[in-house]
Amino acid sequence: MFNFDKIIERYHTDSVKYDGVYDEFGCGDILPMWVADMDFQAPPAVMEAIREYCDRGVFGYTFRSAEANDAFRDWVKRRYGWDTKQEWLSSSPGIVTALSLAVRAFTQPGERVLIMTPVYPPFYSVVRDNGRKLVYNPLIREEDKYVIDWENLEEGLRGGVRLLILCNSHNPVGRVWTREELQRIGELCCRYDVLIVSDEIHADLALFGHRHTVMASVSDEIAYRTLTAMAPSKTFNIAGIVTSYSIIPNAEIREKFYSFMEAGEFNAGTIFAYTATEAAYTYGAEWLQQMRMYITENVRFVDDYCKSKLPKIKVYPPQASFLVWLDCRDLKLSQADLVSLFQDKAGLLLNDGSMFGPGGEGHMRLNIGCPRSVLSSALDALKKAIDKK
Repeated sequence: MFNFDKIIERYHTDSVKYDGVYDEFGCGDILPMWVADMDFQAPPAVMEAIREYCDRGVFGYTFRSAEANDAFRDWVKRRYGWDTKQEWLSSSPGIVTALSLAVRAFTQPGERVLIMTPVYPPFYSVVRDNGRKLVYNPLIREEDKYVIDWENLEEGLRGGVRLLILCNSHNPVGRVWTREELQRIGELCCRYDVLIVSDEIHADLALFGHRHTVMASVSDEIAYRTLTAMAPSKTFNIAGIVTSYSIIPNAEIREKFYSFMEAGEFNAGTIFAYTATEAAYTYGAEWLQQMRMYITENVRFVDDYCKSKLPKIKVYPPQASFLVWLDCRDLKLSQADLVSLFQDKAGLLLNDGSMFGPGGEGHMRLNIGCPRSVLSSALDALKKAIDKK
């Protein structure tokens, strides 16, 4: 058994989540529950592999071995039935970097890129900062989940969109898209000749019996217009090691993207990235299973707490990930006052829902990748602040 109740001191470790709070928000005495990394130690096998490499004391140039790639390929085949080939794979220094490079490689300035909102903030910046035009496909809020507005999606794709950046599973609303939904998205992209870049960083974190489907596994036709981005970073809590995969079945698309990456040496990784990745995918399955069970109970804890003690906050239990989308609109606060309630009055730092774009107003995103005792204290502090409001 792995101990996810253990409190690990993370202050004074140059942690963005903890030590970056003052630079980002100008406050220090606050409980950070924002940045999407967890407060759990990585799998022991990952830590041991890194220690063994450190013990050699030589840190020369390196490359990702065939064994490391095979560990990843075996992982996705066993879990998702996705049979990949060695030549489809390339390293990248993080998924956001891959998204930005894909926008630059496959579109021209001024061309249209579609995203489903509200969504992870870098989806906006990798488009805008590269001089492309954003097209929004707002998700529809239902009682217990968000769904796709299919009419709006087709209208957007038909209007000259060149690239769709898909969040699969979706951050922040926590949807695991079904195979049928993905097939429908893919068929529309085929119809209107739209390339798909599928960010699948939360693939391994499906909860409550939901099963992740790799977009490129739905059909050969869809696979041949899809660039898949995956990483062990969220799965095994090694985001700071900075490692990810780009997987492209189509040889023409692959050549264009990988030559673009090679020209800037973006396909190079570090010793620890390669070492950690191989160890995680080879030996990390049991740790992941136990971690997901712990996160599942954390989700239930938050949902039950809000229903019984904070009824004006509606929880959207995530179908995947350790990030919980909180609908706070019944508190009847402006967005600035809502953020102040959490930050100034409760002493909690969550992600402001408005940063996720249209549809995010009145919401906050809570990181529950922490010991339950910490989560309990946070919710108690929030209740106390609301009771005083």
